[in-house]
This record gives sequence, structure tokens and C-alpha cells, in this order.
Amino acid sequence: MPIYSPPLRDMQFVLHEVLKVSPALAQLPPHAEVDADTINAVLEEAGKFAAEVALPLNRVGDQQGCVLDPATHEVKTPEGFKAAYAQYVQGGWPALSCDPQYGGQGLPFVINNFLYEMLNSANQAWTMYPGLSHGAYECLHAHGTPEQKALYLPKLTSGEWTGTMCLTEPHCGTDLGLLRTRAEAQADGSYRLSGNKIFISAGEHDLAPNIVHLVLARLPDAPAGSKGISLFVVPKFHVQADGSIGARNGIYCGGLEHKMGIHGNATCQMVLDGAVGHLVGQPHKGLAAMFVMMNAARLGVGNQSLGLTEVAFQNALAYAKDRVQMRSLTGPKAKDKPADPIIVHPDVRKMLLTAKAYAEGGRALSSYCALLLDQEFNHPDEKTRKDAAEMLALLTPIVKAFLTDNGHIATNACLQVFGGHGFIKEWGMEQFARDNRINMIYEGTNTIQSLDLLGRKVLGNNGATLRKFGKLIAALVEEEGVNEQMAEFINPLAYLGEQMTKFTTELGFRAFQNADEVGAAAVDYLRVAGHLVFGYFWARMAQVALKAIEAGSTDPFYTAKLQTARFYFAKLYPETATLMRTARSGSKALMDTDAALA
Repeated sequence: MPIYSPPLRDMQFVLHEVLKVSPALAQLPPHAEVDADTINAVLEEAGKFAAEVALPLNRVGDQQGCVLDPATHEVKTPEGFKAAYAQYVQGGWPALSCDPQYGGQGLPFVINNFLYEMLNSANQAWTMYPGLSHGAYECLHAHGTPEQKALYLPKLTSGEWTGTMCLTEPHCGTDLGLLRTRAEAQADGSYRLSGNKIFISAGEHDLAPNIVHLVLARLPDAPAGSKGISLFVVPKFHVQADGSIGARNGIYCGGLEHKMGIHGNATCQMVLDGAVGHLVGQPHKGLAAMFVMMNAARLGVGNQSLGLTEVAFQNALAYAKDRVQMRSLTGPKAKDKPADPIIVHPDVRKMLLTAKAYAEGGRALSSYCALLLDQEFNHPDEKTRKDAAEMLALLTPIVKAFLTDNGHIATNACLQVFGGHGFIKEWGMEQFARDNRINMIYEGTNTIQSLDLLGRKVLGNNGATLRKFGKLIAALVEEEGVNEQMAEFINPLAYLGEQMTKFTTELGFRAFQNADEVGAAAVDYLRVAGHLVFGYFWARMAQVALKAIEAGSTDPFYTAKLQTARFYFAKLYPETATLMRTARSGSKALMDTDAALA
């Protein structure tokens, strides 16, 4: 069975030494008393649950999958999933960052973010059940009526009930403006919903007695397209005024998807047959309300790939140290053995360091975004809240797409370290690669994220938010520009920062003349932006490590951090030069291809 050890030391490094999260939280009234000891204690216990409870079920879930009873429409989850969820609820983990008004513990999102990273490393399929519930909680917390909040939020907070989001349909995929599910108003103020949804993660299961579905549908007078979508809360079982469960509602699982990965999560075809629901927010404004949940999910999906990158790296590193094969090109290293451990070979190290650099860079970015989320919701200064929200909007598509693309690269590289054994199920490496593959697709494919970044978040405001991130880079460059020890990190960062302005301006000018230029360049552009952001955080991490060593620390952690930073800037960061060249090649080579694609 694969191993997993929660990377608590690196988490503490990011939180306390790089982001200095305690002073930042001290400025937020709800979290002013949250200190480093509290954070560390919570993370330690979260790590134990992930490694001791969730991890042993990962392979079980992959092998058994979920089973649908066609007669009752009930879904049985893999062996041990239900008991693990009960233990999760008993430990109070669903309530970690929820509002105390509804029974939550009120801890910062940045702590909850690390909880989910560890759970995703241990068992992504299982983690999706509570993860989607948290998204449903956030949506209702932001847009529900007082009555809806009182009815649903305490149960979602405690984990007694779970939640989903029912968005797409067989014919529309990402284009939700095409959805056909209908909602008819009833005399009592409720609505009757009819239609079919697909790809609904955790849509039906046996972990909780009720499931709160958030469903997108159209009212009879709805305008065409995305401006005619409304949002409804549709529970699996009707909920009485006192919060008790009533009769079965008309929403059920009509089939389970047979998938490449995440077998332990029930991905459902959901049928709405006159299901009773209640409007959430305003009519025809459902997509905007659902975006609260979708944006949270996009950050969460990036976190899923971060978790898989970390666990794949840990297993590949352990294997590379133990597996002996061939001799080092510079002479035998393990003279007492018939061959050397494969970790002596340069390309094996490249694969391992690629995963390590993407995991640690992703952890820094993901944590920074979680802190921005805390600031957006809790900072007393309105401008600070607005600035945090704006920066988070810019970085969200990068977290979703860059981290999941990196997860694809890393899990496959780590599988490759195992050679033929990586292709065999018993080692668990091929499951990490399969499970990660969905992360690049759902919650808006990575192409959609790229179009969102370049078309809306950058060109949409003439690069204003991107320039704000550029100021963070400029401040670091000014601080460390004359420090020779930082030159190998600062110089490439400064250069790309300057190039990014020209690059973006050029693409914007081309897009003004031909909109296809955005579509042709967007994926490459997002990856360049991802490296720019990673470069900033890797430079900051190198800065902290150098200062610790200069202060006399002999902790090998800091030496390892510097070595990984050097690898990242030398071997991964230069990808940006190729990406900018291919982005600049334009749309003609793609669109003037009717004969090639006939």
C-alpha cells in the first residue's frame, strides 16, 4: 500500500516563515486569537486522520467503487467509507472553518485548506464527499434566506448532512447557458423541478441521512442563455420546519458513471422528477450565486492535485532510494550492492525534483490564496477586503489549471520512477495518475480557466490586477536585487516580470483585431503566468531559507529548500520562453486548417 506522511514541517514553513500568517490573522477580528501553537496542533491532528483513517481506504475505494441499487436508487460506497465519515464528523472536522453562528469552529480558511490538502493526499475520492458539502455551505451562507440558513447550515456545518452542486446536463457540458432543467412555481412558494443532470459528484451515497442539492434550472419566463438560470435548494428528503427529515423528494440517482479514476466517489446521473425545491437568491441570477460554490471548488480542485503531487512524490522518493538498478555514470555509489539505488541517476532525480518543486510551490500559492480568502471575508478595512478579492480572482484560474496540469506532470513522472512497477496496480502509483486526470477537466476545463484568466481577469481590466501582482514582484526585486546570493532567483523573476507586460500588451492588441487570438494563446499564457507566480513564491522561500542559514541554522530543511529552488529556476522555469513563443505564433496555424481536419 502507498505511504503518506503529512508534510507538517513544510506547511509550518509556509505558514509561519513565508506568509507570517499569525500577524496577518491578528488583523482579522474573528481570528485575532489564533496563534501558531493552535494552528500547529490542528494540523497535527488533521494529519493523523488523513494518514491513519483516510489513506488505508484509498485503494479499497479504487478497487470496489460505488454500487447503485436500480430498484431503490440508493448508492453504497466502498467498505469503510461510511465509518470513516462518521469518525470525521465526530471529530468536528466539517465545522473547522464554518460560522460559529451555525455551530462552526470559526477557524481560518488557511487552516481548513491544509486539512483538505492532507485529505486529498490520502484519499481524493473520499475527500470529495465533505469537500462538496463545504461548497454547498458557502453558497447558502452567502445567498440563502435567513430561513434557508437556519434550516440547512447547522446540518451542513456539523456534517450530519452533505451537499452537492447539480450543474451540467448531457447536452451542454461547460456551456451552462444551454441547460434545460425546468422549475415551475407552486402556490406555496416552492418550485417543482424536472430534468436530468450528469457528472454530479457525491450525488447519492450512504454516508449521511440527507443530501442537500443545489440545482441550476430555468423558470418558464427565463431569458435564453446564462442570464436565464436560477438556483434552487433541493434536498434528497423533504425537510420539516423543525429540521427533521420527511418523505423522499423527487430527485434520485438514475445511473453511476464508469470512470477512469476516483472510483470511490459516486459520480451520478441525477433525475429530477417533479422534485420540490426553493429558490436561492434572485430569479435568473442563479449562475452568479453558484459561482460562490464554483470558485471555492476551483481552489479545491487545485488542492486535490497538490495533494496527489505530494503523495506521489513521497512514494517515488522512497522507491528510488530502495530500488537498485545499474551503476552511476560516475562510478559505483553502493559498492556493497550489485547495483546502485536509482536515485543516483540524473533523470530519476529530475522526475523526483519536478514533483517536489511543484508540490512545494503549489503549497505556497494555495496557502496564499486561502489567506486572501480570510482577508476578503474578515478584514475590517473595506479597501483591503476589495484588494484581496481582486487578487484572489486573478489567481483562482491559475490555482485550478496550473496546479492540476502540474499534478498530471508530477504523478506521471513519479509513476515513471517505478518503471514497469508503476504500471502495476499493487504499487498504487497508477491510481494517483488516474485520479488526478479528472482535476484538469471538471469545474471548468483548464482551457476554460485559461480563457477566464487572459480574457476576463487580465485583458478584461487592461491588466490592472496583473500589475498589482507585478508590484509584489517589484518589491521583492528591490529588496533583494543587490544580494548576490539571491541573484539566481531574483534575476529570472525580474526578467519574466518585465517580459510579461510586453507579452500581455501584444496579445491584447492581437485580440482586439481577432478574438481567436485569445483562444489560441490562452493555455500557454496561463502556464507562463503560473510560472511567474511560482517564481515569486520560490524566490520568497529561498529568501527565508538563506536568512535562516545566515543566522546560523544547521537545519537541513533550509538547505533542501534552496536546492529545490535552484532546480525549479534552472529546469522548470525556463519553459516560459517556449510558451511565450508558441503563444505569439498566433491563431492562423490553428484555424487555417480546414483541409487538415476534414
